[in-house]
Amino acid sequence: MWGSRAMAAAAAAALLLAGCTGSPPREESSTGGNSPAGTDIQSGEGATWQPDGLAASIERLGTVPSKDLKPVRLAKGLMPPTNRWFSGLVFGEAPQPVYPLPLSFALTEDGLTFGLPTVTTTEKTIMGTNAPMVQVTLAERPTWQVVAYDDLSVTVESSAGGSPLGRVTVVQGSPYLTYIAIRDQELSTQLPFEAKDGFSSVRSGDDEYVAVSDGGSVEGADVKLPAGSSVTWGAVPEGGDAAVMAAHAGPVTATAASFEVGPEVRTTLTYASQQPTVVVRMPHQRDESATCDLGTYASSYGTLQACEGSEISWKTPVYAARGELDLSDISDKDADELRAALSADVEQAKDYPADSYFGGKALYRDAQLYSIARQLGATDDATAVHDRVRETLLRWSNPDGCQTEAAFCFGYDATNRGIVGQTPSFGSDEFNDHHFHYGYFLYAAGVLGADDPELVEEIRPVMDLLAADIASSPANEYFPGRRTFDAYASHSWASGTSPFADGNNQESSSEAVLAWAGLTLWAQVSKQPELEREATWMHALEGQSARAYWTDFDQTDPVYDGYGHTVLPLNFGGKRDYATWFSPEPAALLAILVIPASPSSDHLAGDPARIERNVVEATANGGFNQLYGDYLLMYSALAGEEARAAALEEARNLDAVDDGNTRTYLLAWLMSLEA
Repeated sequence: MWGSRAMAAAAAAALLLAGCTGSPPREESSTGGNSPAGTDIQSGEGATWQPDGLAASIERLGTVPSKDLKPVRLAKGLMPPTNRWFSGLVFGEAPQPVYPLPLSFALTEDGLTFGLPTVTTTEKTIMGTNAPMVQVTLAERPTWQVVAYDDLSVTVESSAGGSPLGRVTVVQGSPYLTYIAIRDQELSTQLPFEAKDGFSSVRSGDDEYVAVSDGGSVEGADVKLPAGSSVTWGAVPEGGDAAVMAAHAGPVTATAASFEVGPEVRTTLTYASQQPTVVVRMPHQRDESATCDLGTYASSYGTLQACEGSEISWKTPVYAARGELDLSDISDKDADELRAALSADVEQAKDYPADSYFGGKALYRDAQLYSIARQLGATDDATAVHDRVRETLLRWSNPDGCQTEAAFCFGYDATNRGIVGQTPSFGSDEFNDHHFHYGYFLYAAGVLGADDPELVEEIRPVMDLLAADIASSPANEYFPGRRTFDAYASHSWASGTSPFADGNNQESSSEAVLAWAGLTLWAQVSKQPELEREATWMHALEGQSARAYWTDFDQTDPVYDGYGHTVLPLNFGGKRDYATWFSPEPAALLAILVIPASPSSDHLAGDPARIERNVVEATANGGFNQLYGDYLLMYSALAGEEARAAALEEARNLDAVDDGNTRTYLLAWLMSLEA
């Protein structure tokens, strides 16, 4: 599924929230064999929730029937890794390629393949698809299982004849992958590696790859590995040196993500290795203080930098999470206009949807309507909307709801380890889009809970479970660590099982940002400072990546040469498309990156000229008076005062407003932007 205002000074003056956390220590199966996992990286302190605290809520909530996601390549005892960059290795009848940039990687019937993707750009698509440049064949036909994973890496074990053969570890941000033999074995490659001084190398097309063995041997196309030995392959960057890359080749034994939150956030990704290694920075991870002089890699996300070291660290602006628009400075005339629109919207209120996407979205929409009514002093309308939202939040948050109702309730999926709405939508029972759905609920709960502590306590057991589903840190026995969020890519992945040859994907970057803003608001009203720090960090990174890869990408990067559009609505691990899952219309292709234009959508602002170009393209087929035109008007107003005034005038004559929005909120947004 598809799945603001100018930057406020409040962001820079945010309360210092120093701290660090991370995903769980490396999650590993107990199937035996030599493991590359290490314990020399600490993932941070402070679980957001203790398992004992979750157990009672889950027991009362009860379970829902589990959908068979077919985790056929997952070792017994491991948490199902839904919504990961590597989910395609686990789920489905056949494994899918994955994209641990700068490499692509795939499992095959007789071994594995890897290589640097060949990046091609057309008017609507940037491809960096799977490139099996080096094909590795095991002497015994293997079966594969994912046996360990952590923040940035995944380890897959090969077996034959009922016993393990070896393990290969693939790492985001690393140009290397390592295969460790569990028992004596032989491998071969389709290309012969030529012996050099202490390493071997081979050219495939325009690219060069190195191979270094610890305890084994690489002789041409043959690799001999006694038990406990290993071979590490690496890709040489453009402008790089094969000998330098070989000198840094070796197993990455564990990875972790940590962060600090203050007026800005600092993210640090750490790679444990027995010798100095090479890490690869994506465009959004640029840091002027870092030395990255080993060369570059092409990718569908832009030029990647190869750097010597064991960590990647960079800073990101903090984006403020706000429960409501600030209407304190609007004119009396504007206030009167809003009151009239408010009365009409309240009178035309429709029944709430029963599914977990549109149901949550409607609660968020009406929570905003309530906050506007309260600020306007429209007491009767404020009470009517407040009571309606409060009653429905309580209905959704009744732990016993699914025992008595067929909808408007959540249950726990004990097999796939997560919370699922009784009436799923867009594949949410397959763990698609959970952050999109639950972000709306948490946002609405944060808005109403700000002045209603009794409500917070009543809905807290279920709201905490929604938050734990998407943001547990570290993992616990009920939920994975940060289910959807990818620290290296710095954004979320929307597909639960990722049944795509192009990797996992995310469409609605704006709803992903809203998820972490909503989580922040809920953390504030429920007084969970550790959760607030985590949510603030994810909000900052999701907003940064939304700009870097969806709405404001650097068009001077060579990867965009030949791309004919100013936004990229649908990003996969190995492909980026000017497309959506639901509509080919230019208006939809920008609107999906704006919806719902919450009070916390500051990431949409910042570059008036780019906003204007994006809007011109989006409105080329029908102006603003078309489906999703209300969101395009709100976005257009971020280009400056003249654009805001024009958008407000246009909004007054707009024929229709999306059902996730209201005319009141549309007008209030545009009025609140006035300097």
